[in-house]
Amino acid sequence: MATVLSMQDYEFDFGPIPTNVSGPENKPRNLAELDVRQSVLEDLILKILYLSGALSVIELSDRLRLGYEVTDELFCKLRAQTFCQVTGMTSNIPQIAITSQGRARAMELLQQSQYVGAAPVAFESYVNQVKKQSVQKVSVHAVDVRRAFSHLVIDEDTLDRFGTALNSGTSIFLYGPAGAGKTTIAEVLSRVLAADEVWIPYAMEVDGQIITVFDPSIHQQADQAPANCDARWVLCRRPAVMVGGELTGEMLDMQFNPVSKFYVAPAQLKANNGVFIIDDFGRQRIRPDELLNRWIVPLDRRKDFLTLVGGKKLEVPFEMLVVFASNCNPADLVDPAFLRRIHTKIRIGEVNDEQFSEIFRRVASEKQVSYDPEIPRSLISYIRDALGQELRSCYPRDIVNQVCWAARYEGKDPHVDRIALQRAIEAYFPASA
Repeated sequence: MATVLSMQDYEFDFGPIPTNVSGPENKPRNLAELDVRQSVLEDLILKILYLSGALSVIELSDRLRLGYEVTDELFCKLRAQTFCQVTGMTSNIPQIAITSQGRARAMELLQQSQYVGAAPVAFESYVNQVKKQSVQKVSVHAVDVRRAFSHLVIDEDTLDRFGTALNSGTSIFLYGPAGAGKTTIAEVLSRVLAADEVWIPYAMEVDGQIITVFDPSIHQQADQAPANCDARWVLCRRPAVMVGGELTGEMLDMQFNPVSKFYVAPAQLKANNGVFIIDDFGRQRIRPDELLNRWIVPLDRRKDFLTLVGGKKLEVPFEMLVVFASNCNPADLVDPAFLRRIHTKIRIGEVNDEQFSEIFRRVASEKQVSYDPEIPRSLISYIRDALGQELRSCYPRDIVNQVCWAARYEGKDPHVDRIALQRAIEAYFPASA
């Protein structure tokens, strides 16, 4: 049976960080203020020196994301063990290099883990920081929602439902026909929360294992961080992670590289304190019931369990807004017990004539396409009467795109008249049998 590494195993809980440990807002001034074991940092320094060659203490400090005083203190301890030595001075800054004894030790360490990035934070510090930054503590108001959605045509009642769902900080199910704008809406919802800032660690250490968390492809750094902050943490906008049909069960657990021998955090852990979007829910490589069985505890109790090599499990916070977007009715995908854990369900359906015409106008204006006044009404009539379909918000953009592509091919400025509209309709909508 796999062992579960709980908070009690580490003798801490979800409460505040101990008073002798600095938070991200304060740079550690000495080893005593760091939240990780000294040996973890010493091992990291030896690996960096082995791979990089001689460095100044300042350069080493930059690599570790630690202050000069802390780095110098670590170097002095390694020098006392004859693992490294001073090779010269530049403006009173020591130049240091690894010794033959240190080289032998570094080779042993690299066989255990090839991580040579920023100094990690302690797992318990990460847990506490994530809880402090919970999305449930964010207050979203009508002005925030309307500003974020100002480029879209959405009725006031639906915007208010979005605002209420965002303040829940839990989960939202967006459903409706294809082309109604669910994916776009999910992305905009994440931008509302992205106005806020949170601290993300480069990496964390637990039970001697390194787990990288910061991902520059996901985490957008804030314009400016406090001058005296702990540089092992990155001040970022609240993150947004989107997954689609490629999602598998394995992607939701720790990603261990058997060559480098350290972990990369899974997608939902990278989304902590932000938004996790599951697009086209129901089309994933993992079945809906399997996914929700995996997440029944996280969605309900806001904690997840991640497995390390060997079967040991970590209990981690699940502090994010989860957005499910699907073309299917929620009741057709999951049973009532799971549906109860998705707290807000919002149908994104057809638009009315006025909204459809306004979307057409905005799209044409954005793409600098002129059109005859009766074109939106003609398109509405064709969709409703000839096709027997509801009006979807994607149709104006898709039709205008067809006109633009044809105009580019013909080498003329795009304009939508009856002939251009008919050609676009024939190219876009499938012909009836």
